[in-house]
Amino acid sequence: MNFLAHIYLSGNDKDIIIGNFIADGIKGNSYQKYPPKIQIGILLHREIDTFTDAHPIVRKSTKRLHERYGHYSGIIVDILYDHFLAKNWVVYSQVPLDEFVQEFYALLKENHEILPARIHRMMPYMFSDNWLLSYATIPGISKILYQMNYRTKNKSKMNLAVEELNKFYSDFEKEFTDFFNELIPFSQQKLKELCAQFSS
Repeated sequence: MNFLAHIYLSGNDKDIIIGNFIADGIKGNSYQKYPPKIQIGILLHREIDTFTDAHPIVRKSTKRLHERYGHYSGIIVDILYDHFLAKNWVVYSQVPLDEFVQEFYALLKENHEILPARIHRMMPYMFSDNWLLSYATIPGISKILYQMNYRTKNKSKMNLAVEELNKFYSDFEKEFTDFFNELIPFSQQKLKELCAQFSS
């Protein structure tokens, strides 16, 4: 899953949200240098990724893209799934998406000192282009995919994936919905287990 889903699945604890968000850049046991709740967020992120990568619905989505995009297919599906989460946000949250996003941006600024350097480098672009809110529209997703392709020096051709999004829109949306309905309770259970583990 991509940024928006990971933030959403973290619950309401601010430290757990931060941990989940920074987790991709935290390798091996280096997470142990962080405070306990940030550690929980990092470990939750890893559990979510493992569950996602192995799930047959997600594999069905990635298979549709694999011939054209190869190993970038999983990254593209993560982004497309965030699109459907943002688009259907009212189904999953009573907090309006723009409010949720602004609260998260404020949280990042409040915790600037603890964030890894890669997050510091990314934040200005995330804020100026309002990545998380832009996921809700196809033009917004197109821009994200264009930027991701640029970062791969045009090797991934991810900018073209909006073509598959438009062509198979209802298929991707159904796959996201079915998968996310399983991911939510999985994440909630893992979060409970991790919190119990750290409090014992």
